[in-house]
Amino acid sequence: MILSSRIEARQELAAERPLAYRQAQTVVQLAAVSGYLPERVQTSREVEQLIAASSPGFRVRPGIIEARTGIYARRVAAPDEQCSDLAVAAARRALRSAGFHVRDVDLLIFAAASQDLIEPATAHIVQHKLGTNCQVLDVKNACNSFLNGIQVAESLVQTGAAQRALVVTGEVCSRAVRWSVRDADEFRQHFPCYTMGDAGAAAVLTASDTGRGVRYRHFAARSRHWPLATIPYGGSMHPRGDEFAYLKGDGPALKDAFVAEGPSILHDMMRDAQIGFDDVDHIFVHQVGVPYHAEMLAATGIPSHKVRGTVSDYGNIASATIPVAHAMAVAEGTVREGDRVMWLGMASGISVALFIIDV
Repeated sequence: MILSSRIEARQELAAERPLAYRQAQTVVQLAAVSGYLPERVQTSREVEQLIAASSPGFRVRPGIIEARTGIYARRVAAPDEQCSDLAVAAARRALRSAGFHVRDVDLLIFAAASQDLIEPATAHIVQHKLGTNCQVLDVKNACNSFLNGIQVAESLVQTGAAQRALVVTGEVCSRAVRWSVRDADEFRQHFPCYTMGDAGAAAVLTASDTGRGVRYRHFAARSRHWPLATIPYGGSMHPRGDEFAYLKGDGPALKDAFVAEGPSILHDMMRDAQIGFDDVDHIFVHQVGVPYHAEMLAATGIPSHKVRGTVSDYGNIASATIPVAHAMAVAEGTVREGDRVMWLGMASGISVALFIIDV
């Protein structure tokens, strides 16, 4: 009874907050958000040892990865685990938490930077393994893929084309790591590889009967920066060749692009939403490294005490970063019913995404 009273009080407090920003006639709620992390832990020191073992002509300075990124460890999928497997594991948790069965799902979206195959859509493989029987599609936009998947699912629920949507991601970024490098220049080009981790996540979306849910969402892109982080393999530019199968990019230039462009984009979105950082209880931000994360918080003015850090222990887990952090906070009781949260996505390309969600 006491717990119920507290929840009702928090809901009343949330209802009193100004909601001047635009919202759709049908509010769509996230009935559940879940994450899944593979069991295997790989430290940055182990990453350096793997590079050294595969690169006889290049000496890796011990401790350089953690020193530059603040990443101590990350999770790595087992050799027989695919993107779809991580997505399915997270989906089962989300459905169980929402109280739904696989037969209740009428839309399944796989939204990730990674994929099982170029063809067909990984969503088909997820559906086959999970046991749903509904329309499926893939959505891809680098580390904002999951947020774009939420955007698409929300729109289809609002129009009535779907009633219970399941959005999943499965990031197996460890398959795009280049272990053998010739020299310091090649090590620098592929350095983003050594920050990545593997993870899955899922969210169940339905029309809200309480008025809580997604209250604002907006996306923006500055696409001239697309060459700064790429995996060239498998498209019309480079259809074949193992040399194109690895993540490569200019990490410092990508960071500079986000620091230069990101704050103004975010502040424009927040003005459009007529909301400030004081109006939200928790902020979940995409994270690629500790120094870069700290610099982005300083540049945007985001209060660090409202942000949950994940990158030190899990690395850059691409589109799974925000939903995994959100699910952890819910499981720990940090995020509770009646709270208002902000999701801030940043992805190579580059793109920025902002969600305001009443939990």
